[in-house]
Amino acid sequence: MRILRFLRNSVSIGKDIDYYSKFSPSPLSMKQFLDFGSENACEKTSFAFLRQELPVRLANIMKEINLLPDNLLRTPSVRLVQGWYMQSFQDILEFKDKNADDEKVTYDFTDAVIKIRNRHNDVIPTMAQGVVEYKETYGTDPVVSQNLQYFLDRFYMSRISIRMLLNQHTLLFGGKVKVNPAHPKQIGSIDPNCRVSEVIRDAYENARTLCDRYYMNSPELVLEEFTANPTAVVYVPSHLYHMVFELFKNAMRATMELYGDAMEYPAIHAQVALGTEDLTVKAGYGYGLPISRLYARYFQGDLKLYSLEGYGTDAVVYIRALSTESIERLPVYNKSAWKHYKTIHEADDWCIPSKEPKDMTTFRSF
Repeated sequence: MRILRFLRNSVSIGKDIDYYSKFSPSPLSMKQFLDFGSENACEKTSFAFLRQELPVRLANIMKEINLLPDNLLRTPSVRLVQGWYMQSFQDILEFKDKNADDEKVTYDFTDAVIKIRNRHNDVIPTMAQGVVEYKETYGTDPVVSQNLQYFLDRFYMSRISIRMLLNQHTLLFGGKVKVNPAHPKQIGSIDPNCRVSEVIRDAYENARTLCDRYYMNSPELVLEEFTANPTAVVYVPSHLYHMVFELFKNAMRATMELYGDAMEYPAIHAQVALGTEDLTVKAGYGYGLPISRLYARYFQGDLKLYSLEGYGTDAVVYIRALSTESIERLPVYNKSAWKHYKTIHEADDWCIPSKEPKDMTTFRSF
């Protein structure tokens, strides 16, 4: 009977995933997040939106997970991630027909959101471990590698967006005190007056501590702001911190390993410039990480690297200065995404240079 009940539940869940995956996620702007939290912080409204939106975002990416190679899906780590997503999807659907006016319902929903957020804490390293398990056992090829990178970018971006929704609801309604004592001016995880230079200095100091522990020394920071007043934007400080912290770590490692046992090291230069539409943060001598780039792109920004042999690498972070332009960038499961995994990629139509030049005397004359 248990097996039969399990099979029935699996079929039912599969139908629910198919149903919700037919809807596209609804991207929110930073201004919408801000306005809702500051002016209309209503738990019932958030409950009504999330019980519809979370299943859509979860189902879209769950359908995409199923397009991965079978052997990758069989790895213990990926099966664990799938189990987390399946459980979270079910947890949200428990509330789809419940009364939003019932305080116990909204309380239980907030409690469920907190559990889901905690359940997904280790999604990134666990999925990465699954890819490592797959490559170590089965190897890889250019087509599989290309599809995996395409998937991971979309999967991690989806995770960032889902976590943003979970964090906003949790921080606004998850406790008796609605104001975060550590950050009283923040609206959930968003700071309407995020001081960019403060976040940069905080990230630098923490990266410097790690560098000092490992190398017994660290490069200094030279921070320049090209504005009359301290640069402030509407943004998620934790996202900006993550980007800059990772860049500083890599910049410091590159600097320390390049200059070895030298007594003095060149400083890391960070420049902040605020335009009418974009904020730019530039850090020298660094190597960016893919997750940092996704954090930048999540709200329509970007992170780009410019390398020059003998000099180093400039990492440039672009952030939308206008909250109305900072709109979530969300992956959607559709025919276009499906075709990307199913299309057989043709051979490259550009010559691939060989390591050794061919002997021109062996060529036949035309």
